[in-house]
Amino acid sequence: PNVSDKAHFHAGNLEEGWREAEVVVERTYKTSFVHQSYIEPQSITVAPGVRGQPMTIWASSQGMFAVRSDVSQALDLAERQIRVESVPIGGAFGGKFGLVEPLAAAAAYAARRPVRLVYTREDDLLAGNPAPQSIIRLKLGAKRDGTLVAMEGKVIFDTGAYAGSTVFLGGILLGSSYRCPNFDIRCYEVLTNKVSVGAYRAPGAPQACFALESAVDELCQGLAIDPVAFRLKNGLKEGDLTLDHRHWPRIGLLECLQKAQEHPLWANRLQQKEAPTELEGWKIGIGLSAGGWPGGTEPTAAACRLETDGSLTVIVGTVDLTGSDTTLSLIAAEGLGMSTSTVNVVHDNTDTMPYSGGTGGSKTTYSMGPAVLAAAQDARNQILTIASEMLEAAVGDLEIEGDKVVVRGTPARSVELSKIASESMRFAGRYEPIYGRGRAAVRQSSPMYAAHLAKVAVDPETGEVRVLDYVAVQDVGFAINPAEVEGQITGGVTQGLGWALFESLVYDENGQALTATLMDYALPHIQDVPNITPILVEIPSALGPFGAKGVGEPPVVPVGAAIANAVFDAVGVRMAQLPITPERLFEAMK
Repeated sequence: PNVSDKAHFHAGNLEEGWREAEVVVERTYKTSFVHQSYIEPQSITVAPGVRGQPMTIWASSQGMFAVRSDVSQALDLAERQIRVESVPIGGAFGGKFGLVEPLAAAAAYAARRPVRLVYTREDDLLAGNPAPQSIIRLKLGAKRDGTLVAMEGKVIFDTGAYAGSTVFLGGILLGSSYRCPNFDIRCYEVLTNKVSVGAYRAPGAPQACFALESAVDELCQGLAIDPVAFRLKNGLKEGDLTLDHRHWPRIGLLECLQKAQEHPLWANRLQQKEAPTELEGWKIGIGLSAGGWPGGTEPTAAACRLETDGSLTVIVGTVDLTGSDTTLSLIAAEGLGMSTSTVNVVHDNTDTMPYSGGTGGSKTTYSMGPAVLAAAQDARNQILTIASEMLEAAVGDLEIEGDKVVVRGTPARSVELSKIASESMRFAGRYEPIYGRGRAAVRQSSPMYAAHLAKVAVDPETGEVRVLDYVAVQDVGFAINPAEVEGQITGGVTQGLGWALFESLVYDENGQALTATLMDYALPHIQDVPNITPILVEIPSALGPFGAKGVGEPPVVPVGAAIANAVFDAVGVRMAQLPITPERLFEAMK
């Protein structure tokens, strides 16, 4: 009676698959409610509209146009009566989509007074929207030669008091790493007397990957097959069928696995395990895991305006939450042909800026990037058209170099960008202002994959686990800003450590939270974070700007399984519940 949503994915003949299988593993895996733990809590300020002016909202939200729509529906106001201003955001990770904005707006509307609502950390832990708790029963079967032939899964996500978890994504991702001709995956979302859940970085993927990659590792042990070799043999590649019977585009799963296989942490793992450490008596283990994220798309628009000082203003409707402004400025600079130092990305409000979907799902660069590139190229064409008249040269003979347009092969013949802009903005001017427009609606997502290696030490006396070294190999399509990409990967792995070893929102039998402060809800400290080595694999996307794919989601996905597999390698105990606390591991080792 408390099942609020279902999904079912199946293909082939499962019974035939079990008859073919020579080695079968079956186990139940569990993960906890995990909070996004952003630095800035939920916050919003609302000024009611007076004298015909719209209601104005300053919200720490991942999507300004989504806030406008949510408030419009909640208060039965026309969207023109609501203006959402852009503000910097102190982290979100999927947890800031329409949670408090309608409530604060309703209070301001009723009281006709400004309202400000800022959660305390306790409020956020009690009434946020964490990742759902999960129970996944998974059964895998393979032939002796390592061919995966059967998969049966039952995925249960605890959605709390209200429906809306990502259980269907958990089911999709359970079947989106390896070819399996016979599978049956059933997904159930269940209601309980707990906080309602929401999205958290790669929603549904960490739970599914923990179950799948732990089971694959156990299957490899039963087959006596190298874990990388099994994954390379069965890993998805271009042309394979998805769960909904479409064909996979080119993905980088196999390339990531090959890079991980070549890394000294894996290639020399026996020596790594025997190398001396300061942790006398601790057991050393090396673990491998792979996982990904299907990606997402959303229609976007952007504009590029050339200013009279020769700089370029890029106007977008996204929220700069992930360092995306830097990436978008690089895209605009490359598209127009000018220096990034003269590009300024701005966000204004929903009355004036072009439409964009929310910032999340690793789709900002992939969806907004093409719109910015198109707007920059449109502005470039306008600049060159004006310059061709000024320089009396064909457009095809012109190029933009730095802050000026030059005639190719005759650099002395040039005109500064600032002069072109000034001529297009002066009184009685004959040229139209330079204002490039770009729109994009990318029709196909670009899946992203990663392969991770973890080196851990386990204290057999206490069950404590320390991660000593970590390698994250990820297909990024094309790294427009490598430093930012590596930062995203490092941050995602760090959050994955929280999933694996520390974080769990706990409730009693009445649904009362027992972890409502950071004294009770454990997060990784800086001393818990090992050296993390990001390795970038570039398998270009056919649709992303310059071949780029999203980056933010995959880094968190494989971490739990990589650490669990490393723990098994160290002490021979298979941990099927996250987080792997010292108490749980100590009991399992007894």
